[in-house]
Amino acid sequence: MFTKPQIALLIGILCIAIFPILVKLNYTPGVISAFYRMAIALAVLLPYAIIKKKIKIPSTKILLLTLLCGALFGSDVAVWNIAIQESTATQASLLTNLSPIWVGIATFLFLSPKPSRNFWIGTMIALFGMITLVGFRFFLDLSFDIGFYFGILSGVFYSAYLLLSKHLLGSTDVVSFLTLSLLGSSIFLAGLSWYIGEPFSGFSNIGWGVLIVQGLVCQLLAWVLLSYATKHMRATRVSLSLLGQAFLAALFAWIFLNEEITLQMVIGGIILLSGIRVTFIDRPIRLFPKKQIKTSL
Repeated sequence: MFTKPQIALLIGILCIAIFPILVKLNYTPGVISAFYRMAIALAVLLPYAIIKKKIKIPSTKILLLTLLCGALFGSDVAVWNIAIQESTATQASLLTNLSPIWVGIATFLFLSPKPSRNFWIGTMIALFGMITLVGFRFFLDLSFDIGFYFGILSGVFYSAYLLLSKHLLGSTDVVSFLTLSLLGSSIFLAGLSWYIGEPFSGFSNIGWGVLIVQGLVCQLLAWVLLSYATKHMRATRVSLSLLGQAFLAALFAWIFLNEEITLQMVIGGIILLSGIRVTFIDRPIRLFPKKQIKTSL
């Protein structure tokens, strides 16, 4: 029997997993798609927060950092959208899941406590999985395309968002943080969309429908459910479970988009996610068994 937090986690993962499929349909450009995902979620959450008096304006410093946090998350979604449209939903979803690796590296360089030995072991495994996923010849020939670069960049932006949001959530409540960060995302992505000339209108009815589903289901519903699950479950368990969305996205892409999933991609994806799994293990991993010292009587 599943508990309510477990059910919430499962549904939240499903909500996220369908997002790459919707983006890959290409009904709207990548950046404007990210804008509407944030703006539609904000249009629902903001009135609720105001009416229920759930939103509290923090100090100027925290407010500006929260808006910056929203811009980082918006950047993550925007470049992830482009990665999906320029490559495959499977590759983009797996590459963006490298974010725990970038979090660990940033922690090693700038924060404390430093990552454990397990983190570095997991990092090496995950990077080998990434190379296997996209192909060794791909790296030997240095034939990197925009889909690969943006898939990696998405994980980097998301790791920066995670580090900053963890700091900010100690100074503000969840509803206020989500509302203000969505505001920051919407403002940033609106300005970016205008600057690069992406259209704000003129989409088909199906295109508008896809944008609404992204905003209400993939953003608002997903993150409400995941926040509920995180509150009632171990954070590491939630983080590990979220890795499953990459496999679900690949499965959905195979079913609905006829994306080819080769054996090499399956093996690479398993190695990549296994490496990330190792970084969450608390107990130190021994690379070599401890030698037993024999004593003679």
